[in-house]
Amino acid sequence: MYEQVSHSLLNDILIKLERDINDKNLQHFYTRLGANFYAIYSLFHQLYSHRPDFKQQMERLVTSLTCAYIKRPQQLRKLDLAREKDHNWFLSQKWVGYALYCKEFAGDLTGLQKHLGYLQDLGINLLHVMPILDCPKGKSDGGYAVRDFKKINPEVGTMRDLDELVENMNKRDMLLVLDVVVNHTSNEHEWAVKARKGEKAYQDYYHVFDNRELPDMYEETMPEVFPETSPGNFTWDEQMGKWVMTVFNDYQWDLNYSNPTVLIEMVEIILHWANHGADIIRLDAVAFLWKKIGGTCQNEREAHLILQLMKDCCQVTAPGVLFIAEAIVAPVEVIKYFGEDAINAKECEIAYNATFMALLWDAVATKKAGLLNLGIRSIPDKLERATWLNYVRCHDDIGLGFGDNDIRLAGYDPKLHRKFLVDYYTGQHKVSPARGVAFGINKKSGDARIAGSLASLAGLESAIENNDPVAIQESIDTIVLLHSAIMAFGGIPLLYYGDAIGTLNDISYLEDEYKQHDTRWVHRPKLDWTKAALRNTHGTIENRIFTPLKKMIAVRKEIPAFADHNNRELLDTENPHLFVFSRFDYINTQSRVLVICNFDNRPQNLDITGLCKRGFFQHGSVRDHYSGNEINVDYQQLEIPALGFYWLQT
Repeated sequence: MYEQVSHSLLNDILIKLERDINDKNLQHFYTRLGANFYAIYSLFHQLYSHRPDFKQQMERLVTSLTCAYIKRPQQLRKLDLAREKDHNWFLSQKWVGYALYCKEFAGDLTGLQKHLGYLQDLGINLLHVMPILDCPKGKSDGGYAVRDFKKINPEVGTMRDLDELVENMNKRDMLLVLDVVVNHTSNEHEWAVKARKGEKAYQDYYHVFDNRELPDMYEETMPEVFPETSPGNFTWDEQMGKWVMTVFNDYQWDLNYSNPTVLIEMVEIILHWANHGADIIRLDAVAFLWKKIGGTCQNEREAHLILQLMKDCCQVTAPGVLFIAEAIVAPVEVIKYFGEDAINAKECEIAYNATFMALLWDAVATKKAGLLNLGIRSIPDKLERATWLNYVRCHDDIGLGFGDNDIRLAGYDPKLHRKFLVDYYTGQHKVSPARGVAFGINKKSGDARIAGSLASLAGLESAIENNDPVAIQESIDTIVLLHSAIMAFGGIPLLYYGDAIGTLNDISYLEDEYKQHDTRWVHRPKLDWTKAALRNTHGTIENRIFTPLKKMIAVRKEIPAFADHNNRELLDTENPHLFVFSRFDYINTQSRVLVICNFDNRPQNLDITGLCKRGFFQHGSVRDHYSGNEINVDYQQLEIPALGFYWLQT
C-alpha cells in the first residue's frame, strides 16, 4: 500500500543508506520493503509515535533490516523465493517434528549430527533444537535465561558446529527450529550488567522501579507463573538498588518493549539466526511481551502489535522463515497469535495446541472423550495460512487449561476434576497407574500442574515395576493411541525426545543442586542410546513403541487429507469413549478419512447408522490406512479395539 507520509520517510531513510550500501543485488529486498513498509510504519507509529526520537528509531530499524539482508547467504535468498511461490509449503502432511535438548539428547552439536540418522529412521524432518545459547550455569531455566543472544553455549559447541549441523540437515531435507527468548534475558546479560552499573539507557531495557509503589499496583492483578519456586513478579536488585520485573524467575529480567530500542535489538537477533539457517524461529513467552498496570500483563493488544511488527520485518529480510508462538494460554487467546482480523497469518504461522494436548490427557485418565469433544469445539478456527503444533508431551509441564464451562458440560465440577487429574497423574488416585509429579503448586489456590515423561504418565513405569505384561501392553497402546491423534488431527505433529522408545522418569535431577527444585527435569533425561538401539530388537518395549510410531509417520505422509487446510469435521457419537472426526482432501473433497480413537481399555462399538446417511461406509468394508486391513461394517456397528484407533478411507 502506498501512503505519502510513510513513504516520504522511507525515501529519506534510503537516501541516507545508499551512501553506505555497496551491495547492488537488493532488488527483492526493495520490493518487499516497499510492500511492507506502510504496515511496519503504522505499527511502529502506534507503539512509539509519542517519542521524540520516533524518526531516528525508524531509520535504525530499516538500517537493521537492510544490513541483515545484505548478510543473508545467497542460498537462503533462493530458498526465500521458492517458499514465496509455494506459500502453503508448511501446511503439508509430510512434516513431522521432534523436540530435543541438544546436551541431553546427544552431548553436543557434533553428537547431534551423528544421531540425525536415528531421527530419519523414525521419519522426522523438522527438528526443534531447544535453547543452545550462552546461559549462566545453574540459573538457566533450561536454556531460557539467555546471557548472550548471539553466542552458542560452549558446552554444546560453536557457531561453526551449528553451521555444519545446518548444512547436514539441508542435505537430508530437514528443517531446523531455533528459539529466540523474546520476553526476558538472564540477569547476567550485558544489558543487565550495564543496568546494574547505573547506565540509564540500559535500565530502560527493563522494567525498573525505585520503590514498591508501582510494583505493588502491578501485583494486584498479575498472576504468578512459578508460585512455588519464584513467588511474585518483582525482585530487588541490591547492586542496582532498584526493583526489577521478573515474571518467571528472579534471574530472568523482563524486557521493556515500550522502549523501541528493545524491539529493534530483538528483530536483529531474530534475523541473525534466520541468516544462520533457522527455517523456523520459536518465539518464547510471547504472551508476556507488554506490561500494563491493571491487567494480567498477558495477551495485551500491544503484544500482538509487536509480533505483527516482527513478522513484517522478517518478511522483508527473510520471508522464507516462519514463526512459532509459544503462548500457552486459553484457546480464545492463543488463536490471536496467528494474527487477528486477518485472513492470513500476520503474526506467527504456527502455535502450540496446548489445549488439545491437555484434553488428550484428560481422555486417558477418564477413559472418556466427553471433555475432549467439548473442548475441541471451543477452539476457534485458525487462519488459512497458519497451523498448529500438536504434541503429547514437551519439555514443559502439563497445564489443565481447558475451560470451566466445558468441564461442567462434561458432567464434572471444575475444581474437583482438576484435582482428580493431578491426583491421577501423580499416582495419588487409587486406580492410577501413572507416575508423574506435581509442578507449580499454588498453595493459595491449591492449583498444580503435572510433570513426568510420557511413558511414566501412561503407566509404563509402574507396569514394569509390577512385571505386569497386560499393563505394559496397555501403556504401549496408550502411547501409540495418543500419537495417532496428533498425527491425524491437523497441523504439525511434534514428538518429544525419548518418547518413541518409552523413556521413563529420571529422578537424577534431585541430585543436582541447580535442578532439584524444578520437577520438570524429571522428564528431561539424558537419552539412553543403549535403549534406543533396542528399537531394532523384536519384542522389546522400545521396539513395540518405535515400530508403530515409525509406521504411523510414514503412513501419515501418504495421506493428502492430513494436510492442514481447515479440512476437519468433528463428528458426534453416542459412545462416550470415542473421539471421532473426518479429514478430507482439500483438492479432492470426495476423498475422506474417518479417524476414530477409543480411549477405553475395552473394545467399544460405534453405531455407524448416522455416518452411513452422510455418505460414509457405502460398501461392506473399508480400508484402514494404518494397518492396511479391510474392516467389515456389515452390521451397522463398528468395533474399535481397546485403546485402539482407525484411519479409515471412506
